[in-house]
Formats: sequence, structure tokens, C-alpha cells
Amino acid sequence: SGRQAPLAAKQFLRCIFDDMLAVTARWIFPVAGPPVERGILVFDGERIVGIEPHGSRKPDRDFGNAAILPGLVNAHTHLDLTGMRGLAPPSPDFTNWLREVIAHRRQRTPDEIADDIREGLAESLRSGTTLIGDVSGDGSSWAELADAPMRAVIYREMLGLTKDRAERAWQSAQQWLGKCQPTPTCRPGLSPHAPYSTRVSLIKAAAGAGVPFAIHLAESAAERELLEEHSGPFVSFLQELGVWDPLGLAKSPEHVIRLAAGTGPALFVHGNFLAPTAPIPPSGTVVLCPRTHHAFGHPPHPVHELLARGVRVALGTDGLSSNPDLSILNEMRFLHADRPDLPTETVLKMATLWGAEALGLADECGTLEPGRSADFVAVQLADEEESDPHELWLEGDGEPAEVWFRGQSG
Repeated sequence: SGRQAPLAAKQFLRCIFDDMLAVTARWIFPVAGPPVERGILVFDGERIVGIEPHGSRKPDRDFGNAAILPGLVNAHTHLDLTGMRGLAPPSPDFTNWLREVIAHRRQRTPDEIADDIREGLAESLRSGTTLIGDVSGDGSSWAELADAPMRAVIYREMLGLTKDRAERAWQSAQQWLGKCQPTPTCRPGLSPHAPYSTRVSLIKAAAGAGVPFAIHLAESAAERELLEEHSGPFVSFLQELGVWDPLGLAKSPEHVIRLAAGTGPALFVHGNFLAPTAPIPPSGTVVLCPRTHHAFGHPPHPVHELLARGVRVALGTDGLSSNPDLSILNEMRFLHADRPDLPTETVLKMATLWGAEALGLADECGTLEPGRSADFVAVQLADEEESDPHELWLEGDGEPAEVWFRGQSG
């Protein structure tokens, strides 16, 4: 039409001379600074130029009554468990839930696992995730995530409490690392599963391998009982699996943390039963999965004590073996309702900047600062007023309207 022709010409000229784009919405949340009402986010190609005040230029796109947030960071999930949605409801009997997860993994074919990973990836993208920390049972999610429109750190999971199993796990992980070379958007890492399932020598080797490190830690009270007293429900569970070897156990969750001190980015996932004084190193992060924590009926998470000490805490969804969806936005909303004494800006940082720092990618993403990648999500807002604009999306139910990654709309 005649009206479309001038617009097409304008876009054509912009593509010739520059890639500058400007978008606006009711609120922009840079994370690195206070929210900006009717601000204009400007980016040139893949990179953010800055946030300008309302009226400084004509935006190319107006999202209207929406919040523009940095692309969300899911610091811990298991995409290969997407097929478990609703099949094994969490309960206080943690080892019995583990039996159900093991049974599911054993009966799943490689093709079914690949389908699960693709389904989980698509759900993550729709929900606003642009950076993900995925623990992959066999490392197969690399094939899907290496070319996906998001950033990822893929942690090859390792299991092996007995000496021979630990040695085989290490050899397999080394072969996988040799095949999975880092790309601009995807990095390999290692994840000894947990101190009840992984020999202490294997945990130490993974922590010193020079790649990102992640481990499930202090997830249940029974785990601490096993490590410190060699008793409790984990003993019979491991005996039943034929892998019981008390000589392979770490001494405590704190022992595991010390093994990872001084290495690169280290994730201590869950931390439900961490001591408030746990020696988390500056390179370490506790990853809280709020809805999974609640589903198992754990006592209140020590998130306040950790934050008060300056410990970085990021958010994860965990897998669909324990959570109804893969939405970090829903995790933030649940956490805000469950722990209303946490500052709203802290909740946002846990799902953006601190998640990016946890995964070693804060130079690229996590905030809407100049030079960062143009990764952002527009979330629809209710037509209401709040003294704290964070509450417009934390207490609402608006879904992501659009997700942008590296300056492109998904």
C-alpha cells in the first residue's frame, strides 16, 4: 500500500547506514539502575547503546503497557527431564522421588530425550529465558542448545560413588568436553551430580577442570546425615542401587564447597540445608529453585542469611520432574509471594544479573547497560498503578509478549 512504502523505504535506508533500533514501553528495568518510566531502549545491531528519556527520539516500536526486562536467566534446569511433567510429584520422601526419576531416565530412548530437550528449549524461550544453565544427563542437549537463539552453559552430569564408576564417568566427561568446544553463545561445563552420588575425588577433579562447575548440594536433610554420619535413608537407597561406598563420600556440604573454592564459576544448586555460615567463595553462587523447594516441603530457605553475608543467589526452575513449568518469571512471582520481605529489585537481580554472573556471562548479558547484548523480554502489565513499579509484573499475571536475543525478535 502507499502507507507501507515510506516505512519500507525508511527501514531499507536504516539497514544500509546503521542497525540502530529504539523500543519503548511503560517501564524499562535496566537492573543496573532504577526503573525508567517510558524510557527508550536503543541498540545498534546486537549491542545496547543506552536508555534514553521519553521524548528524546521517536521509537521504532512501542510495546505499550508493558515492562521491558533484561533477558531472564534460568541458572539451573534439566531440559532432558521435560517428559516428566507431572509424573513424579515431589514429597518429603526424597529418595523415593529419586527412584522415580531414575526409572524414567532408564526407560527413555535417545530419540525421546532429544524430543524432550527440544520441547523444554521451546518452552524456555517462550517464557523469556535468554540464558540457561542446563544439567544434561548425557550431554546431548549440546546438539540443540549450541545453535539455539539463547546463551547456554551445558553441564555434563557425572555419577559415580564407587571408584570404578567414578573413573568411567571422568573418562566419558573428558571425551565429551573434547567434542564440545565453546562457541560465542554456548559453553560446556561439568556437574558431579551430588555428594551422595559422586565420589569426592570426582568432585575435586571436576572443580579443577577449568570449565564451569555445578553440583546439587544440601538439597535434603538426609544428605547431610549421610555425609556426616554415614546413616539415614540414603544408605539403603545406595545399597539398593549397588553403589554404596562410604569411603567415597565427602565429609560435609561445606567440604564440597571448599573443594570448589578458587576455581571458575561454581553453582551450588538448592542449598536448602546449608549452614548460614557456609563458606561460599566469591566465584560461587547458590541457586535457589523456589517452587521445587516448596514442593518438597523443606523448611524456609536460608536465602536471607546468605544475601546478608554478600553471597550471590540466583534463580532456577529445576526440571519438570519437580516443577510445573520452566518459567523464571513464574519463579520470581512465587518467590515474591512466598518471601515478601525480599526487596523486589533483589528478586529481579536474582533472575538476571546474578544469574549471568553465576554462569560467567555478566559481561555479555544480565542488564540493559551500554555494550551488553540486546537481550530483553517485554512483559504485559495490568492497567494499574503501584508505588513500586516492580510489583506491576511481580504481582500480575502478564506473560512475555516478545523475547529479543542479540537484537532480534524471536
